[in-house]
Amino acid sequence: MRRFLSALAWLAATSAVFAAGGGAVDPAVAVEAGWLPAVPGWNYEFPRDHGAHRDFKTEWWYFTGNVRDAKSGREFGIELTFFRQGIRPASAPRPAESRFAVADFKFAHFAVSDLTGGKFHYDSKVTRGAFDEAGFGDPARVSERLVWVDAWHLTPQADGSWRIAAKTDRMELDLTVRPTKPPVIHGEDGISRKADGPGNASHYYSFTRLETSGRLGVDGATMDVAGALWFDHEWASNQLGAEQVGWDWFCVQFDDGTELMLYGLRRRDGSLDPQSSATLIAADGASTHLRRADFALRATDHWQSPRTKGLYPVGWEIEIPGRALKLKVATPLRDQELALGVINYWEGAVRVSGTRNGRALRGSGYMELTGYAGELGVLK
Repeated sequence: MRRFLSALAWLAATSAVFAAGGGAVDPAVAVEAGWLPAVPGWNYEFPRDHGAHRDFKTEWWYFTGNVRDAKSGREFGIELTFFRQGIRPASAPRPAESRFAVADFKFAHFAVSDLTGGKFHYDSKVTRGAFDEAGFGDPARVSERLVWVDAWHLTPQADGSWRIAAKTDRMELDLTVRPTKPPVIHGEDGISRKADGPGNASHYYSFTRLETSGRLGVDGATMDVAGALWFDHEWASNQLGAEQVGWDWFCVQFDDGTELMLYGLRRRDGSLDPQSSATLIAADGASTHLRRADFALRATDHWQSPRTKGLYPVGWEIEIPGRALKLKVATPLRDQELALGVINYWEGAVRVSGTRNGRALRGSGYMELTGYAGELGVLK
């Protein structure tokens, strides 16, 4: 999906904070208020679509993945995410001649999972960007920041790679990520559906395998690391349906050069919503869209947060009968919960094992679990 999802509850809770002077719009009437809906037929163009889409209410640039210290072999999971939440569409008149009358606000999440050391670190930032401390640049201009929140940033490079950087008191990263495959468009006819009805969708693409190298610092130790990250970019103007209470999202990079993205949207009765879907990516980059009927998803293990008391399913079985694919998903670090208060969710590194056509298959990736530590809610 990536991410029609982890942004929503956070955005609903924080939109009210920025309403004064900004004309915040209730998400329930976002499209009617002038925001563009995600509808079939979107023509993806790059680098244009790497940039911000300011006539859509919600947007995010999402990096997750696994890296290893070149010397010691220590393993780490990485999450760095930039979000844009629209306050008024770009086409709407500016309500006041003031720096604080911004069209959107910006926030970011940064987490490092020390998988070898058994520790999880995370932080977040949120700002109006009234004084250029956060913003969105031109995707066609290399060596200039594309997205930034304070010193956390995503910057395109002249050779086609990107640089991502972030720093806190306890963790920092400065990585170069290079796509090894073309972008994958999720869904059908340019949209990834999230609920029944027109416009209940997003525009969503991914770079499913990014060759990654650079520097990572954790608890005062800085090391050279290398590995593979996954990038999602998604924009939309709507939200989850009334009967949807959360989601379970997986991205997996297999050791045979293929990848899988899958999300299950959970309904109040415990069933999976029919709009749940997946994408299989072949070694050559070709992608196949899968609908809800094409896969089975079953939780096998749970972990309870000592902070929020949320009970998260951290072990899973995934089966895609039409592709003779059977998988088991587990995590090397059970506590990877971002307990942010306004929204609490689990997002962390996973390891995958199983079979394809009867042959052994292994992989690594990331998993996101939401709606297990309180209602997601919407802004009223």
